[in-house]
Amino acid sequence: MEWNKQQVKGLLLVVCAGIAFYCILQNLGSVALAVGQILSMLSPFLLGGAMAFILNVPMRTIERGVFRGAAGKVRRPLSLLLTLIAVIGVLVLASCVIGPGIGEAASSITAQIPYAIQRLQNHLAQLSAYLPQLQEYLGTLDFNWATISKRALEIAQAWGSGLVNSGGVLIGGVVSGVSTFVIALIFSFYILLQKEKLSRQGRQVLYALLPERGADRALEILRLSERTFSSFLSGQCLEAVILGTLFVISMTIFRLPYALLVGVLISLTALIPIVGAFIGCAVGALLIAVTDPWKALLFIVLFLVLQQVEGNLIYPHVVGSSVGLPSIWVLAAVTLGGKLMGIVGILFFIPLCSVFYALFRGFVKDQLVQKQVPDAKWQSAPPRPRRR
Repeated sequence: MEWNKQQVKGLLLVVCAGIAFYCILQNLGSVALAVGQILSMLSPFLLGGAMAFILNVPMRTIERGVFRGAAGKVRRPLSLLLTLIAVIGVLVLASCVIGPGIGEAASSITAQIPYAIQRLQNHLAQLSAYLPQLQEYLGTLDFNWATISKRALEIAQAWGSGLVNSGGVLIGGVVSGVSTFVIALIFSFYILLQKEKLSRQGRQVLYALLPERGADRALEILRLSERTFSSFLSGQCLEAVILGTLFVISMTIFRLPYALLVGVLISLTALIPIVGAFIGCAVGALLIAVTDPWKALLFIVLFLVLQQVEGNLIYPHVVGSSVGLPSIWVLAAVTLGGKLMGIVGILFFIPLCSVFYALFRGFVKDQLVQKQVPDAKWQSAPPRPRRR
């Protein structure tokens, strides 16, 4: 068998890839540490890219709808400014609803403190009959108070030094987090203001490094991923608004307290698919329990009912239709993503599964066309054989 240049090149690539994979397996800990350090250095830029992708969804709508006739140099900055104003406005509006509600709940808790103290005093009065026996029992015990005080002092010193160290680490973490966020925000502005130029440069790199057919396929997959993730964000926001509105209306009908506050909390936490609403439920039940524990129990029952309606009817249809994924696969993607990667997996597995679903669907259709399979073969079930 004669080997041509292309076959030798492919064989060398396979051998090199195998050697590299073996080396990675032999030094997996070092490789993981190096990858973690690289991701830590790139975290501001990765976060900035994610922020730019999220902000681009409303900014693109504003740019095409509000500033369609404006000049190109003015339209982009104005759209970005209006997007930031809208996002900040939503956050301020939510804080205006949540802040007074939390203050009212804190006032209710403060008002309940005297009654709690009175109940505690009553319980202590009931236990006073057992105090003589308790004092007699304590008299029989022999404590080495010097050793106990010395040990307590050592624990306090260790706790104090640990608190100082933790405080330094906490301050360093806060400073690092704030600086990372600021750098990421500025980086996202650069991306949004120059996204066409960056997109053009990215296409140049793809066509320079890949064959033309491979670059075309890669761009097709990237466009599909962008459309899918954008639709998922829009659908998730719409689903959160619907769920919060349902809670406000139903809690108002059943005369439950903090209806608007709980509705806003659940709308914000519901941006995390499936599990986010449970966080809002826990906070809402705690706030209502301060006023009336029985109403808190009614709220939990109401939440379970609305959660079933939302999880089985609203979420699969709203989010599933927005990403082009059937309802059954939305539930499967949420379950699988949550098992593998937690909340991050839930956030990303729905659009990822939608991309894979669209690619596999196109592959299946192409194979059916190439094999010239008649539509009647797969559009309807085959007839059952007759029994003799």
